[in-house]
Amino acid sequence: MNGLTTDATHAVPLIAVTANDWPALRERLPEAQCNWLQAQGFAGKADQCVLLPDAIGSLAAVVVGIEAVDDPWALASLPLRLPVGTYALDGRSSPINPALAALGWGFGSYQFNRYRQSSRAPAELVIERDMPAVRAALALLESSCRVRDLVNTPTEDMGPEQLDEVVAQLATQYGAQHRSIIGEQLLAQNFPTIHAVGRASHRTPRLIELNWGEPEHPRLCIVGKGVCFDTGGLDLKPADGMRNMKKDMGGAAHAIALAELVMRAKLAVRLQLLVPAVENAVGPNAFRPGEVIVTRAGVTVEIDNTDAEGRLVLCDALTYAQEAQPDLLMDFATLTGAARIALGPDLPALFSNRDDIANAYLAAGEAQRDPLWRMPLWGPYHSYLKSSVADLANAGASRMAGCITAALYLERFVDKAQAWTHVDVYSWNDNDRAGRPSGGEAQGLRAAFTFLRQRYGR
Repeated sequence: MNGLTTDATHAVPLIAVTANDWPALRERLPEAQCNWLQAQGFAGKADQCVLLPDAIGSLAAVVVGIEAVDDPWALASLPLRLPVGTYALDGRSSPINPALAALGWGFGSYQFNRYRQSSRAPAELVIERDMPAVRAALALLESSCRVRDLVNTPTEDMGPEQLDEVVAQLATQYGAQHRSIIGEQLLAQNFPTIHAVGRASHRTPRLIELNWGEPEHPRLCIVGKGVCFDTGGLDLKPADGMRNMKKDMGGAAHAIALAELVMRAKLAVRLQLLVPAVENAVGPNAFRPGEVIVTRAGVTVEIDNTDAEGRLVLCDALTYAQEAQPDLLMDFATLTGAARIALGPDLPALFSNRDDIANAYLAAGEAQRDPLWRMPLWGPYHSYLKSSVADLANAGASRMAGCITAALYLERFVDKAQAWTHVDVYSWNDNDRAGRPSGGEAQGLRAAFTFLRQRYGR
């Protein structure tokens, strides 16, 4: 995997040290190296990095300051910062967790190079792949990078058909069943909202389905919003709001990656993955504000705003998912800008109708340093979705509590007896940070899989 190797030949020692451990390390280093570190102002602070020369001026070691030994981002700045070469963790100071070191180094090595050559190769870290914790970390890394790749790919190369191909490839790889309901078949098989949102595009809308696992296991359904590009429809977005809308299938990317983790780990579930995949375009037959759609559930929905399309494609998928009575229903969606106003770009909003499930989910995120924040399904806000001609509207005039009202819309299509989680995720980094380059991002994925592994692990 890019940035990681098992070959320790000629590896340069990499000494990671916290500020608290720095005084003890200083006592064990040769005087010349201590003097060099002092001249560089090194004090073990997070992200400080000094190259140590040997007597002839070659690179003898690297000393890097870290905040904590269990920080997955501790080494993330190094792969594209250190000279190209191989480095191996040195045990002379703070014993950094090798699995987290591999995870952070892998994140820091990531470059999306489908359309251009990388400016440089990442430095490589020596890892022991045989360690179970490292193997688990590498699986999380690979799936997280899959999310990044899917989200970063422009819509011309990642439309509904291409998402379908990704799921079909996973089905082949893991021995799962795959099918798609495409175009006018959506109407014939009663998926009217998915068809309505996607019908104006030349990219045919579809519902992608994957099934895997043994019938005696509890059913787990994972649903991901696959709006491959969102113009806003006839309620057209402004240019700055439309610029990054290739990422509006970020929920689908998370759902696909999570499904792959479940199959790879052979969790004791009967998995169903559903991706309603559409492009919300403008055209002669685009759905219009004021239209009323009869959903799969029989609930009538007035279209208040064609830019509130994600909840429309999800509601039919959620209804279909419950027909098989899953033990747990999870959905992921880049659903609202309001969630970002409330929580910023790094904290996905978690909604759930079960306190025990929400608490376990949050605890898994905290353990993985992959946090989410629970938001309330506040019933009185249903009033924001009232319609004078239908059972409810897909949006309303008020801009108050936007991510909550979107979740309440989805909840309208979830049976009270059905355990359910909904994650409103940004799927994007607005700027470059160590291990988190600008562009597509997996957020809450490690938390979700850790939660599922604890719930369904063999």
